[in-house]
Amino acid sequence: MKKEKFHKQTRILVVDDDKGARESLEEILEDNYYLVCVEDGPSALARIKNEVFDIVLLDLVMPKMNGIEVLKWIKTYDNTIDVIIISATDRAREATASIKTGAYDYITKPFDQETILTTIERVIQKRSLEREVLYLRSEVAYKTEQVEIISQSKSMKDIFSMIEKVAGTSSSVLITGESGTGKELVANAIHTGSPRAKKPFVAINCSAIPAELIESEMFGHEKGAFTGASNQSIGKFEYANGGTIFLDEISTLKMELQAKLLRFLQEREFTKVGGNRTIKVDVRIITATNTNLNDMVQEGHFRNDLYFRLNVIPIEVPPLRRRKGDTPLLANYFLDKFNRQLNKKIKGITSGVMTVLETYPWPGNIRELENLIERMVVLGSDGRLIEEKDLHFDLLFHEELMGETKRGISGDKGLIKARRAFERRYILLFLQKCNWNQTEVAHRLKIHRNTLINKMKDLGI
Repeated sequence: MKKEKFHKQTRILVVDDDKGARESLEEILEDNYYLVCVEDGPSALARIKNEVFDIVLLDLVMPKMNGIEVLKWIKTYDNTIDVIIISATDRAREATASIKTGAYDYITKPFDQETILTTIERVIQKRSLEREVLYLRSEVAYKTEQVEIISQSKSMKDIFSMIEKVAGTSSSVLITGESGTGKELVANAIHTGSPRAKKPFVAINCSAIPAELIESEMFGHEKGAFTGASNQSIGKFEYANGGTIFLDEISTLKMELQAKLLRFLQEREFTKVGGNRTIKVDVRIITATNTNLNDMVQEGHFRNDLYFRLNVIPIEVPPLRRRKGDTPLLANYFLDKFNRQLNKKIKGITSGVMTVLETYPWPGNIRELENLIERMVVLGSDGRLIEEKDLHFDLLFHEELMGETKRGISGDKGLIKARRAFERRYILLFLQKCNWNQTEVAHRLKIHRNTLINKMKDLGI
């Protein structure tokens, strides 16, 4: 028998095969907490998959699955759930050992009401403190403008090492990489780790400013220098004195402005548009581009002498598809970020979705992944997981993924793995087409609905 009481915010799941024990706990807790009672491990796991719980009161000895097995599953599935073990007095040694598996505490039978309430209150206070610490950390990071690049891949660790080496110098750095890979973050990290960190970091997107205005944006202008220049203006280079200038999409600069930038790099001085006074500033130049500047030099679209001035220290930021292990890391980071920003409580991302995200080539790189997770959080429901049915069709069945399936059939994956990969994507294709109506999918695949359900479980859908 399952009884549910909807009350305060803390959500507790009681798992005990003893009806009397469940009723005792219900009597103690139902007035103060949202409470769900189930009689065995499988029932508990089913509820946890579909609902959000803060605390689980878990009996140690049960049929079907014992408490330790259930505890291990819970901690693997969602490590943020706090588990309190319930045990008989003669099982105290096992209950104590369960703490090593991840339990918060244990309570012995027969129940003492004060002990139960005190233990639960301690858990609630601990969870509240953890949330507060996370919040304060995020606030401090924001207010101090700390740069955080999320990665565990070997290729990015090499870049971290390069950042540390070049940060202490004033040498020009050219950052290359595809759009959306985080080139500005790398530039900001160099500035933050440098002696210039307390001075401004000024970014200019050269492709976003009209050609006739970018010189004024960079160097400023005098009053009356051009139509609409009703006042004198300070340029970004002057504003960044002592700090760092980051010129993004440097490849879009017109040849005339390339010459003026070269002169600045040689003399460390400039004149405002419409002016004749020389202004000297001390700024470090970091540039970035998603095009091959060397090719542009060969084609006559970019100055050779400027290229060598900018390319003193080259750093190439790899695309997301080449950053092994970073996609799940970033997806969870963005999920937490947008949950906080949008005041949402999306529970997590299923392993099936993670598999799709890891195989997708991400032409828009990290920016595309961030936008996707933001959309999923906005459209998702609190307490639910992001599932494959929430993903866009193109994400599930992009050309590279389908090509990989074909290659796997004739490649070295082995017959069993290739067959599973094909079956998974074939079933997903029909689920998408049928709007995840399992009965209709089973009919179109000419199999029984129960067979489809078993297949989906086996294939992790």
